[in-house]
Amino acid sequence: MGQAVEICVEQITSEGPTNHHQNSAIKSKVHHSLQIIERAMRVSDIHSASVRMEECSLELDLNQQREANPQEAWLPITESRKGNFFSSLFLLLSSGIGIQALLLPAAFVALGWFWGILCLTLAFIWQLYTIWILVHLHESVPGTRYSRFLDLSIAAFGEKLGKMISIFPVMYLSGGTCVMLIIIGGGIMKRFHQVLCGDEAACIAKSPTGAEWYLIFMCSAILVAQFCPNLNSVAGVSLLGAIMAVGYCTLVWALSVSKGRPDGVSYDPSKAAGSKMDRVRGVLNALGIIALAFRGHNVVLEIQGTIPSNDQQPSHKLMWRGVTTSYLLIALCIFPLALVGYWVYGNTIITNGRSLLVAFSTIYGDKIPKFLMGAIYLLVIINCITTFQIYAMVVFDSLEMMYTGRKNRPCPRWVRSGFRFFFGGFAYFVSVALPFLGSLAAFIGGIMLPLTLSYPCFMWIAIKKPSHSSKMWCINMGLGCLGLGLSVVLVGAALWDLIVKGIDANFFNP
Repeated sequence: MGQAVEICVEQITSEGPTNHHQNSAIKSKVHHSLQIIERAMRVSDIHSASVRMEECSLELDLNQQREANPQEAWLPITESRKGNFFSSLFLLLSSGIGIQALLLPAAFVALGWFWGILCLTLAFIWQLYTIWILVHLHESVPGTRYSRFLDLSIAAFGEKLGKMISIFPVMYLSGGTCVMLIIIGGGIMKRFHQVLCGDEAACIAKSPTGAEWYLIFMCSAILVAQFCPNLNSVAGVSLLGAIMAVGYCTLVWALSVSKGRPDGVSYDPSKAAGSKMDRVRGVLNALGIIALAFRGHNVVLEIQGTIPSNDQQPSHKLMWRGVTTSYLLIALCIFPLALVGYWVYGNTIITNGRSLLVAFSTIYGDKIPKFLMGAIYLLVIINCITTFQIYAMVVFDSLEMMYTGRKNRPCPRWVRSGFRFFFGGFAYFVSVALPFLGSLAAFIGGIMLPLTLSYPCFMWIAIKKPSHSSKMWCINMGLGCLGLGLSVVLVGAALWDLIVKGIDANFFNP
């Protein structure tokens, strides 16, 4: 830089006849100007170097992680770490909003207005807090990223205990959710077809059977999965799913309000139960509905694993922004569903299918345009297909982990496709064999509840090791034990309900 300045000065001062004083003035002005230029170039160089250092730091971080465990670069969850705020937002929204939220008005029937709102609010805050714990434990050990719930569980509780308490819940909440999505999606496809047929008996008579609708849904979901090699690639699909979920949630409660309340609506919880024991059972089942309305904890670490991380920009910052934004939108969907649904239908929702969507179609299905009812069903179907991709990715990751662990090389494309078809076929078989699985959702969900409300609290204590007299130790130990107690109570209540009401075990007859 200095040599360039001197050459420029010599060239300028050597041009044309000038006296000594003019030469000095010109040299002074030129030196001053070039010093300004030099300082500006230094600032630019420093900025460019800073940007390059950040890029090198990110590349070094990814390379170090892959050198420490090359298998991470071959698996669907960690294959691509190019996620950002928007990708995490879309994935969290699509995995967090589910059709199970349409059951929330039924919980208010047993709890009433005050206790219903209070329990729903406390449950929302509690599960949001456990997500905060998971997000901040993702990189709790320097140089290590726990991109799977099972990995974090092993790090916190040891290999034996960590696997024992986490493998089944994680696989059920992933594979089991996919099975439920096939059952729900296939059933909604059948309703959609009935709307298209209208009153034409010939069209309805040619409708596929329940098993065939399940097959159509499963084939659609697996076809989409073939174009999503890793979790980060599902972000675009999940954007569509999130829009669909917000759309049908909003349409159901907004159209319910526009049609007004039907006759005979009551908000007295005592009238919904025949005896005190029925009232107790109803309250416990209502708590179960609220607790199970929130899902997605088993894929939070996996979603965060798609976000790049380094010392300057740890992944938890972007991830927590995505969590807060997505759960604000989830709250704007769930709370109106519960409050407006209960206000419109009251205790009558119990006798009309318990689900807000079923009650709406039963009471007002003939009073709204068919294209609007069909649009709601279509939104639900698309949302189920896109949500399937997120939860199935955890199963795909486990299958490919076994393959790459044995072969010590990435899965060829045909093997990866084979795993997807295999899981699709297995999930389809389970959905056809156990079409009544939804009736057991409260019982099995109660067993899985600690993964959402308890395990993250105990993980924080095991990994962070706070003092026994500290506030964080007391909060996490209290919430963890309370979650375990609630799980036991809800499992008992669900079992009690199954004994009293029975179950229609229609094996292989969807």
